[in-house]
Amino acid sequence: MSRNNFPTAIIRIHCPDQRGIVARVTDFIDRNQGNVVALDQHTDKEDNRFFMRVEWELEGFGLTREQIEPAFQHAIAAPCNMAWSLNFSDQIPRMAIFVSKMSHCLYDLMARYQSNELNVQIPVIISNHKSLEDVARQFGIDFVHIPITAETKKDQEKRQLDVLKEYRIDFVVLARYMQVLSAEFVAGYPEKIINIHHSFLPAFAGAKPYHAAHARGVKIIGATSHYVTSDLDAGPIIDQDIARISHHDSIPMLIQKGKDIEKIVLSRAVKAHIDRKTLVYHNRTIIFD
Repeated sequence: MSRNNFPTAIIRIHCPDQRGIVARVTDFIDRNQGNVVALDQHTDKEDNRFFMRVEWELEGFGLTREQIEPAFQHAIAAPCNMAWSLNFSDQIPRMAIFVSKMSHCLYDLMARYQSNELNVQIPVIISNHKSLEDVARQFGIDFVHIPITAETKKDQEKRQLDVLKEYRIDFVVLARYMQVLSAEFVAGYPEKIINIHHSFLPAFAGAKPYHAAHARGVKIIGATSHYVTSDLDAGPIIDQDIARISHHDSIPMLIQKGKDIEKIVLSRAVKAHIDRKTLVYHNRTIIFD
């Protein structure tokens, strides 16, 4: 939405760098009586690649929503060899949350959702345990328990996909979901699954990374949010943050500080995705202002 609360159109672009792209895009909007409310651009000199996000008000715009895509494709995108996407600010995405037993990221997302900080719908929470069912009920969200073992994983993932289809889910957030998604599952939601993990990987992999970090006397801890790919924990990074650590910090203090960072990094990634401010190119993510 614009400052005047008018619905907006959002276009994200990447293409070979060339002269006049910004002028052509803004002229397209201006010629159709559009009012630009946000524009961010970046040129990668090494790849000779241009990236851009532009948002304009639909109030008074000379083209209908249905007319924008073919008109832009013909006038701008095709001649400039663009990869691009079009979204509208009043199209509220539907988000599913996957959880296991840890609750800190789930509670943080629920608080932001309830306070209208996240412009999203959350119709369902899916878990391989029942531990957080009461949290879902507390916030009036459907909870689906789908237990998973090595023997049942394939069939249970099919159940999960069926649930996502039933609830018309647009994207998925793994809020400390402690199961590895199969390549087949990930392929069904490309650049639409967001994960959070501590930034110790791979140096402090395993079940107790904070214990290992404490034993090594680390001076910083952190967290990373990223889009999920078939390459475990190596998808395009959306957000990261750190906290400084000293010898005064016990293992419980490290764990608490780590949880705090995980919450904020995950929420920032989710918000960037919801606001259509991410653009994936190869295995990295452009985050627009």
